[in-house]
Amino acid sequence: MLIIGEKINVMSMTIGPAMKNRNPKPIQDMAMTQVGAGANILDINIGPARKNGPEVMEWVVKTVQEAVNVTLCLDTTNAEAMEAGLKVCKKQPIINSASGEPNRLETMMSLAAKYEACVIGLTMTETGIPRDANERIAIAVDIMAKMAEKGVPMEDLYLDPLILPIAVAQEQAQEAIEAIKMFRQLNDPPLKTVVGLSNISNGVPVETKPLLDRTYLAMLATVGLDAAIADPLDKELMDVAKTVNILRNEVLYCHSYLD
Repeated sequence: MLIIGEKINVMSMTIGPAMKNRNPKPIQDMAMTQVGAGANILDINIGPARKNGPEVMEWVVKTVQEAVNVTLCLDTTNAEAMEAGLKVCKKQPIINSASGEPNRLETMMSLAAKYEACVIGLTMTETGIPRDANERIAIAVDIMAKMAEKGVPMEDLYLDPLILPIAVAQEQAQEAIEAIKMFRQLNDPPLKTVVGLSNISNGVPVETKPLLDRTYLAMLATVGLDAAIADPLDKELMDVAKTVNILRNEVLYCHSYLD
């Protein structure tokens, strides 16, 4: 299972000002800390970036790449900013994300084809959040059709079932699990899947957040989840992910695998 570090985010009280002021140190420190903790990929979330979006994304990508040598997952709704970041990525990047909304799907899949990027396909549309796994499947099929139209390989797609906070949509936790099961049946070999893990614990008491995240990750792993955008600084969460890799025979077992 891949862990995509979530901590380079414009909403952070340290990272946001660093982006605004073009201060590389907090961003590079966080990049190195996450990779040191075991993150395989780093998410770079600059938000809508309505002001100077392309320049911000280009600067952040270059700043991170000066510090670490990992795949980057670029997260913004600003298509021009997304393209600016894709242009300067040294490794195959991931676009986070294309949804089933027609205009956004067209734009992001065109960028994926142009820059040979992987894509996170978020199974929601302009009409809102899916009610169940079946609605998520219908959106996933539309995303796959657009990929085929643009010539983006299916192996470059990560389907996201859209995790909702358990505090407001408890039944949706199980619907997302069912969706992942169904996603894997849409293609041979099975399509890859990803979730924004910490969404499950948004709005809950702070003392219960880590336990919810860790337990849900283990549940998702049982149905074949491939990647999670998560907090790699939560050591117990990372221990769960490492143990999943052992039990799924994805890495060679050794007695010191948690080190």
